[in-house]
Parts: sequence; C-alpha cells; structure tokens
Amino acid sequence: MSSKNKINHFFHLASFSTTKSHITAVVLVTVTARAAATKTTEMVKAIRVHELGGPEVLKWEDVEIREPGQGEIRVKNKAIGLNFIDVYYRKGVYKASTMPFTPGMEAVGEVIALGPGVTDRKVGEVVGYAGGPMGSYTEEQTLPANKVVPVPPSISPSIAASVMLKGMTAQFLLRRCFKVEPGHTILVQAAAGGVGSLLCQWANSLGATVIGTVSTKEKAAQAKEDGCHHVIIYKEEDFVARVNEITSGNGVNVVYDSVGKDTFQGSLACLKTRGYMVCFGQSSGTPDPFPLSVLAPKSLFLTRPSLMQYTATRGELLETAGEVFANIASGVLRVRVNHTYPLSQAAQAHSDLENRKTSGSVVLLP
Repeated sequence: MSSKNKINHFFHLASFSTTKSHITAVVLVTVTARAAATKTTEMVKAIRVHELGGPEVLKWEDVEIREPGQGEIRVKNKAIGLNFIDVYYRKGVYKASTMPFTPGMEAVGEVIALGPGVTDRKVGEVVGYAGGPMGSYTEEQTLPANKVVPVPPSISPSIAASVMLKGMTAQFLLRRCFKVEPGHTILVQAAAGGVGSLLCQWANSLGATVIGTVSTKEKAAQAKEDGCHHVIIYKEEDFVARVNEITSGNGVNVVYDSVGKDTFQGSLACLKTRGYMVCFGQSSGTPDPFPLSVLAPKSLFLTRPSLMQYTATRGELLETAGEVFANIASGVLRVRVNHTYPLSQAAQAHSDLENRKTSGSVVLLP
C-alpha cells in the first residue's frame, strides 16, 4: 500500500471509529433518558387530600412513586391501619406539612427495592411501620429504612397493620407514661376502640382493676371479653357517679382518655389524689381551656403524650414494637380486625369510624 493510500485508510478508520462512538453515545443517552423517564413517571394508586374537611375530601388518584434513595426502601403495602390521627390530619386538627398530602401513619408490606447504604433489610422481607412518616394510604411507598421493623412470620400483615400504632401506643401509655402495676385501678374511655381494647387486655394482665366506658351494649360485651372488670355504658348512666360508686369514693389511679372534649372534665373528676390524667386523643374535639388551679385540690398530673416522642430512637422503636409482638404471640393481646375496607373506600371507613359504627381495629386493603 502506497503512503497516500495508507493515509487515506487511516482517516477512513478514524472516521468510522468516530461515527461508531457517536452512534453508541446517542444510543446510551437515549436509553438512559428513557430509563429516567420510566423511573420518574411510574405511577401507583393512593388516597390524596387536596383540601381539609369531611371524609369526602379523600380522593383515589394516580400518584408518582420514586425509587428509594440513600438509606431508604420501597415497600409494596399489604395492609394499612386506620387510626383517629388520620382523621385529625384530614380535618386540620393536626397540620400536614404540605398540601395535597397522602394520609396514613401505619402499614405493613413487602420490601421490593433497597436504596444505597441499606444493609439490614432485604427484598422480600415483610416489614411494618407506625407513627411516621405520614403517607401510608397508598399501594406502594418509599420509607426510611430505620423507621420500619421486621414483622414476625407468625403475625399476618392485617393483624400487624391493625396493631402496630395502637399496640405501641398502649405499650408506652401503660408501661412508661404511667406505669400500671398490680393493685392499681384504671379508667379507659372508649374501651371498645382500637387502642382501648388493647389497653383493657394489657392492663388486666398486669393485675390492674379495669373500668371501661362504651356507647352500646354490644361494645360492653366486647369490653368484658377484653378484661374490663366494670363496664359503664355512658349513654345510660353518669360515668363519674358510677366510677365513684365502684371505687367507694376513692377514684382511680389513672384515666386513659382518647375522647377529649366530651369526657375531659368528667375524667378529671374520676381521679384520686395525685392521680394521672393521660389525654392521648380527642375524637370528640379539643378539650376547652381551663386554669391550672383546677388540678390543685387533688394535686393531679396531666399529660398529653405522643407515640413519636416515645419511639424517637431506633432502640426505643424496636423495644416497643418487640413487646407488642411478644404479647400477641403469648396471647396477652387478642387483636380484633372487625372491619376491612378497600383502600379506595377510605372515605367510607373514615365516616364509619367517626360515627362510632366500628369497634376494634379497622384495616384498609390496597
């Protein structure tokens, strides 16, 4: 080959190589762009709240789901717990950080993807979380890996989803907020509700005398099964007078009140000297303001606790959830999932919960 031909041959190869590289680059960019588009536009169904109000503001919509980032996992939900805190956020009693938002503070599902840096979880594992971050009313969600706990295989997703938030609430109320011991007498308002049912069972196992209030005879029967020694149907009798009669005028050591406005003053009146008023909910509305001097005649204690502050560390979360699961396994806690609704019908579930048509736990199924 002549020198001239060699030079032409060289430029031909260089041109071909450059063209090939260009084609490869274009293909890679195109594939990457398509992958990115697919990644950012993958959709799932979820309940969304665009404005505050009644159950009708819960809308069933398509939403984007992102892949897990550093320290996160993606979970395909199997069961979602319904709690009164969801109602508080929907109404605006508690303020969501953004609008619109997806409600829900509790769910159990299967891990389907791991983000960078996650080493203590695995794909296919069933995990649960409760108490935050908000957003469980969805088919799939991305969560911080350190907020979930493994669910024992012996406990079904529906049972676990119905009991995690309520069970961990019962644990910190009975064991840490006020430590119930044998010989104590306690009053549980809404004793047939999700948390109330667990409080009655657990407190009974701890050796306490349990007094519970309910709205109907049917709920009274359930409360009896759950370990209430004395059940008061508050629509038929004055619960303050009845508690006074049951305790021979001494009052109770602690009141666990999730009702709020309608029962607050009465609950205070039921307490013995140096008794504890534990107001952990307000299903009937926020209690009216009152002067601190109201507490003085009996040197009463008043607290408004929240689960998030009692499971602030990873150790506290694992310990609290672990004790709940252990008590289910041992039979101390019998979990009633009395009502299930498709997730798409969350509005009906909220309506029934607020109108006291439910008892025990309520679960939404994606």
